[in-house]
Amino acid sequence: MADPQAGTTDLDDQYQRTVTIHGREYQEYAINHATHFMPVDEEEADRLEAQHQVLGLVFDDRLIFPPLDAPKNVLDLGYGAASWAVEVAESYRDCEVIGVDISPHLKPDDAPENFWPQLDDLNRSFTFESNSFDLVHSRLVGGGINKTRWPSYIRDIKRVLRPNGWVQLVECYYMCQSDNGSITDTSAMRQWSNNYIRALEGRKDPRVALQMQNMLVAAGFTGIEGHARERRIGDANNEVTQQAIDSLALFPFTQLLGMDIESYLSLIERARSEAKDPLLKAYFPLYICIGRKPSQ
Repeated sequence: MADPQAGTTDLDDQYQRTVTIHGREYQEYAINHATHFMPVDEEEADRLEAQHQVLGLVFDDRLIFPPLDAPKNVLDLGYGAASWAVEVAESYRDCEVIGVDISPHLKPDDAPENFWPQLDDLNRSFTFESNSFDLVHSRLVGGGINKTRWPSYIRDIKRVLRPNGWVQLVECYYMCQSDNGSITDTSAMRQWSNNYIRALEGRKDPRVALQMQNMLVAAGFTGIEGHARERRIGDANNEVTQQAIDSLALFPFTQLLGMDIESYLSLIERARSEAKDPLLKAYFPLYICIGRKPSQ
């Protein structure tokens, strides 16, 4: 494979600068370009690592869902704190793992030598050569991919995959639900969901988790399988959910919707109370989808 750093963006000051909003640090470039609206501080790095551990429980400790025994080249799109990428690099020492993210702030200081973090905007066409990777992994990037970008994003993934290579997509639909129907439109968690979707709609696609299989079909993938983990995530990750309710929403609610901080904090407090109530059985549906690039 060619130099893993070739064609990527240099790490200059514009990508390093941050702004503080209501006590959280955000990447100035991402905010100014509406790339994503997530914090990039140590608190967020800790949340993402905890989220990775919970997803390990949800996925029965499976990092890779497609039938790949010994991948040699893996691409992780939107690597965040690099938890998944680092674990894959440590599990497959002969595999080169490249991670791409627009925000370099959360990458670990110590990482395996076979992990290569790169800086780039996933809303732009990939710079990688065609037929380069055995696996492309894309997890929880829905808040960072522009709504109109998704079809070409999937086509880019297919292009850089080797023949018979696999894509693994994981996304969450942040419309809170419950097993027993106790979450209604008057619930704080449902109000949180409606506000989150309203804040992102038009910029991003908050319902993309429901469309992944159709997008893979449209792009010409084969061997497509989709799985929903709708209940176990609510049972396994109460603490992570408590953190996510704030991290996901602070900028969209206060800056995009114009919610004053007092109203915001009140909604978050009520939503957190509902999220940890075992009688409500609240959860966010999580979807996994894999597909294979044809050999021809």
